[in-house]
Amino acid sequence: MYRFLLSRQWVVLTLVGLVLMPVMVRLGFWQLHRHEHRVANNHLIAAALKAAPVPVESVTSPGFQVPHEDLYKTVTARGHYDTAHEVVARHRTAGNSGSDDSSGGGEQVGYHVITPLVLDDGRAVLVNRGWVAPGDDPTKFPKIAPPPSGEVTVTGRLRPDETSAATGIRNRTGLPDRQIMLINGTQVKSAGHLTAQVLGGYLELVSPVPKPGPGQPGPVPEPDHQSIGPHMAYAIQWWLFTAMVPVGWVVLLRRQRAEILAERAKQAAEPAEPHEPEGSVPVAVR
Repeated sequence: MYRFLLSRQWVVLTLVGLVLMPVMVRLGFWQLHRHEHRVANNHLIAAALKAAPVPVESVTSPGFQVPHEDLYKTVTARGHYDTAHEVVARHRTAGNSGSDDSSGGGEQVGYHVITPLVLDDGRAVLVNRGWVAPGDDPTKFPKIAPPPSGEVTVTGRLRPDETSAATGIRNRTGLPDRQIMLINGTQVKSAGHLTAQVLGGYLELVSPVPKPGPGQPGPVPEPDHQSIGPHMAYAIQWWLFTAMVPVGWVVLLRRQRAEILAERAKQAAEPAEPHEPEGSVPVAVR
């Protein structure tokens, strides 16, 4: 009855199923781990946003790489803006602050305004003052309203220096004057001809909030720390697919068995053809 399981078709089908099941189980756990990472990251961001601000000099220094646990930590900085070395980061939408999202959501693509804030000790920290729309000529530096002059105290969210690996933004050379792809101290110093030492990481400006007006950068939105994404649903989906493999295999087995039984029953029901007795001679009909 079950000798058909040794056929080439069934051997291949069974092997494919045995390979797919552990692969889909592993994909389910991969999505589960992504879900857990997203939840933990949301908790970290929420805690950072609620924490009291600390001086930027206490958490970073020149060449410092901002660790993940300091992501979006609220910091303060006191100094004066250096607009002469201001640059803009290309391919940014009003709702994005660090990923190549130039084609998502139909949002207008523009620039993030990056202005060095020179501290009292002569070092500088990069401040992302917000988003501005592009001008008519993308090769020219856009018209940007200047920041407050004189000594100011700003509050911002600490972000690590951007890299292509972390953001997905492809770095490019030969850009127009004072334009960059990645918000990174090395790129800003090169593009803006900045000579001061730059602290590691940069600030997303929270306050003071700039007044609306022509060329005034719009604030960078607060990071989303509520959404958990679809990863848990994907994990459950992969595990359901895993369970469907043996179920499907049994369904196909039962169907094949039913077809064999039906064929045998059909053959048993057919009348047997009469046989001539051995050695008989057919009689000719006149």
